[in-house]
Formats: sequence, structure tokens, C-alpha cells
Amino acid sequence: VQLQASGGGLVQAGGSLRLSCAASGLTYTMGWFRQAPGKEREAVTTISWSGYSTYYADSVKGRFTISRDNAKNTVYLQMNGLKPEDTAVYYCAAATQAVRTWSDSNKYNYWGQGTQVTVSS
Repeated sequence: VQLQASGGGLVQAGGSLRLSCAASGLTYTMGWFRQAPGKEREAVTTISWSGYSTYYADSVKGRFTISRDNAKNTVYLQMNGLKPEDTAVYYCAAATQAVRTWSDSNKYNYWGQGTQVTVSS
């Protein structure tokens, strides 16, 4: 399975961006991680295959929304109220089974190439 992420860019603080990640095959849990310069990769959000279960990092709750369209094998990340601290490379991830520890990057089998999100103050 290959993951193709898109939608990153430069936006002012308070603005919005929408990331997309298209998978070339069937996946189960999908999510987004991010890595800022000099920092470790961190989990942002994940969604189950049904879409009923979603998880968010505390830092993005209420601002980011994950969704998926299984007919298109695509997951989306709507980011509103962006802050400079959201600046990072965002990576799409997918697992071929349910992930119990959603924030554990080792549980994901496939990764996208990353898309840069830059939020200016």
C-alpha cells in the first residue's frame, strides 16, 4: 500500500488547511503524525475504518478534525485555528488492522512521504 499526502502549505495563524492522504489499497486505522524541526515525531489524530472511533492529541482537540472516505481510500485532516506551534511535516500513516494504542507509530505499517505545514505568526 502506498500513501500519497497532499494539501500542506503556508498559512497565517488562525487560518485553515485541509490535508488529504490517498491510499493505493485497503487500510484499517489511518492517522496523521507530525514532526517539527528538532523534535520527535508525535501522533496528531487517528480514525478507525468505520470512522466511529477517532482520537486526537490534546494540543489539537477542538481545532482539527479527521475524516475518511472509504470509497476513495482517502483520509482527510481539516485543520482550523492553526497556530505557529502546528508548524511541522505532517505524515499520513495506515495500519492493516485495528490499532489499540493509537499514538504508537510502531503500530502503523505504511507511511506517506510527508507534507509541510507552516504557520506564520
